Amino acid sequence: MGETQEAQARQQETLEALHYAVDEQPPHALAAMMGFQVVALIITGIALTPLVVLRVTGLEAEFGSWVVFAALLISGISTALQAVRIGPVGSGYVLFMGTSGAFIAVSIAAISTGGLALLGTLIVISSFFQFFLATRLGLLRRILTPTVGGTAMMLIAVTVFPVVFDLLAVAPESSSLGPAAGPLVAVATFIATIGILLFGKGPLKLWGPLAGVIIGCLLAWATGQINFTPVAEARWFGLPQVGWPGLDLSFGPSFWGLLPAFVIVTVVGAIETYGDGIAIQRISHREDRPLDFKVVQGAVLADGFGNFLSGLAGTMPNTTYSDSLSVVQMTGVAARKVGLYGGIFLAGLAFSPKLSALLQSVPSPVMGAFAFVTLALLFGHGLRMVTEGGLSYRNGFVVCIAFWLGVGFQAQTLFADLLPAWSRVILDNGMTAGTLAALLMVMIINLSAPPRRRRTFRASRAAVRDLHDWLQEQTLSLGWDQPAVMRLQLAAEEAMLYLLERTSSSRKRATNRLSVSFQQHEGLVTLEFFIGAQTSENILREASNLQPQPQDLSGEEAGLRILQGLVQRLDHQQYNEGEYLSFSVDSRPLS
Repeated sequence: MGETQEAQARQQETLEALHYAVDEQPPHALAAMMGFQVVALIITGIALTPLVVLRVTGLEAEFGSWVVFAALLISGISTALQAVRIGPVGSGYVLFMGTSGAFIAVSIAAISTGGLALLGTLIVISSFFQFFLATRLGLLRRILTPTVGGTAMMLIAVTVFPVVFDLLAVAPESSSLGPAAGPLVAVATFIATIGILLFGKGPLKLWGPLAGVIIGCLLAWATGQINFTPVAEARWFGLPQVGWPGLDLSFGPSFWGLLPAFVIVTVVGAIETYGDGIAIQRISHREDRPLDFKVVQGAVLADGFGNFLSGLAGTMPNTTYSDSLSVVQMTGVAARKVGLYGGIFLAGLAFSPKLSALLQSVPSPVMGAFAFVTLALLFGHGLRMVTEGGLSYRNGFVVCIAFWLGVGFQAQTLFADLLPAWSRVILDNGMTAGTLAALLMVMIINLSAPPRRRRTFRASRAAVRDLHDWLQEQTLSLGWDQPAVMRLQLAAEEAMLYLLERTSSSRKRATNRLSVSFQQHEGLVTLEFFIGAQTSENILREASNLQPQPQDLSGEEAGLRILQGLVQRLDHQQYNEGEYLSFSVDSRPLS
């Protein structure tokens, strides 16, 4: 059995094991229990990630309680928003949100330069780039690829590791073990976490990070490295004692120097959410169905909204947590009610100063070991992103060159003395430099591909003849015989009529234009139709529901059957701004 068949078999097993699909209603007690379970899994990541940043920058004592409050509250709001979906914002699926480890390095740089106020401003402004990306996801899908996102994610880990290493050996002088106390606790935390992640069975594996933190804290307590007095004195419920850190609206040189890095990390987070938005659809329905990219756009928009709120509040941005995907797969409960309850629990826990004090009491070696594992997993996630769809020679070349350029610039060993001052603000950050290199190479590869010829037609049945004539002109130079040209024309006609028929019956906004692109490569012609209106159904789902006997088909179904028989690589992607229908036609005779 091949890898593709194995993946399909695993997906089928997941679908068959589903107890509650996304649209179904489990008992409230079950949904609440599942929501709380995921909260328990991810709360350390949500709270400890910003605390690591504050501890490195020396601001934990002043703002620690505030960032924990803001991180939990906004994670709860954005998680609930993902579940319920308001207008175009939110996926409508169980996608838990939490603090993004990808922002550790840039957040440290921003706080070191201008405090939490500068960090908040940078996050707010960069969130608008995510909004733009979400609304133009269809247009940018060929540039913001997993190759780019995965490379950036690996480089994020590279840029942050030196900071994490500094935390591993920190220990109070009062510790009974002296200088060895910090490394001992760090190693114990690391071994416990990694041991559960590698050798834990089933649901146990998900508890690795939390269990590691607990074990590390117990050892730190036994060796005199934890002071629980602030925890005992803190209230059970209330607001943090410190106030809002504000925003820096001066937009000085530091802001403009750091903005490119924040935009890039924001885009990387959007690509990660893009992947999670696809993955959650595949495991949340009882039947296999085509992907709905409006769901993906909604997930990215909710992520951007969460980032916007995080910036206003003065804490680190959030992203989707893949733990929610694992819990859905293991429990078979994909009902969106779970995400709603989880969001409520997260928001409620934000108002517990005692919980905040408990989290702030975690010693630096435990935080360092936790961050080390988090970054290692982030690096691994980036590696999976670039290899998931198969790593071609070109994509592998892009990844390798961009990665090592990023490492070279981060270490300041690559033309460090020759770079002009204005460029060093950007290129001294390895993640920024490497990602820009990856983007540039991907764009060059796209430009070197066979050219796409485009034509816009009136969105009417009368334009079919114009489409036939245009395709006849395009194939003249290719040496196609007339039967092959006729196959291409017939397939294009059926595709156009399908889109026009479905959009005319849809209640969505209408359009009077339809764009068609033509690309030839190795005996295949690929046509892509774009129409700004929305059809009521995905063509791939309609094709899977066709009646088995041709005599039972309606006129519309017969046209779809004809289209299926003429083309290869039929694909239909629906976005909020419109939809793309693409297919390929072979010049060789049909077998």
